[in-house]
Amino acid sequence: MANLSTTSYAILGLLSLQSWTTYELAEQMRRSLGRFWPRAESGIYVEPKKLVDAGYATVETEYVGQRARQRYTITPAGRKALKQWVPTPSAAPQVEFEALIKVFFAERGTRADLLATLRTVKRDNEDQAAAGQSIPHDYLERRGNYPERLAWNILVGTFIDEWQQLLDRWTSWAIGEVEQWPDDIRDAEPSWDALQRQAEHGDQFAARVAARADDARSANESTT
Repeated sequence: MANLSTTSYAILGLLSLQSWTTYELAEQMRRSLGRFWPRAESGIYVEPKKLVDAGYATVETEYVGQRARQRYTITPAGRKALKQWVPTPSAAPQVEFEALIKVFFAERGTRADLLATLRTVKRDNEDQAAAGQSIPHDYLERRGNYPERLAWNILVGTFIDEWQQLLDRWTSWAIGEVEQWPDDIRDAEPSWDALQRQAEHGDQFAARVAARADDARSANESTT
């Protein structure tokens, strides 16, 4: 297998559905993969060329009037590479959330700055959720694309829905907290209840990890 990025394989996955022009790939990224792998959009004009170089895709130039565009099609080697890549272990989930860095260093701004950041996150989340609201309706009305893939796409859609609901709950709670703070946020009273919940949740996960380690140890002892 060629040494390709996750973005390359994401595009290869789209090519496994059908051939696409670069413009069509960009549109599909925004509609689907861009909701949970946004960096794929920035690589849309570079990554397909890597797939061609690796022998995983072919490219043809087609014309619409006098305007040329590139159409990419997956090869049998590309389908084989995708089939080999999908079962491989994935990196652990990571949060990439610029506004959260600004919240983390909120003391370098004002209370008004912090509230503006939180309200922007809330508004942007509402806008993104509203932009994608037609997708589940399309499938419910039997109009969605690739209905044969719906069962596992619902798994992805449910994650996105839960994430959007999480952001909505968190921003509503955080805004309510900050609105009660004094103008100098360095004098704000911490939410001890929230901290207690974090500690309890961490303990629950730690207990699961410990139980998993005990199970693995028991399994090893039973085979020796």
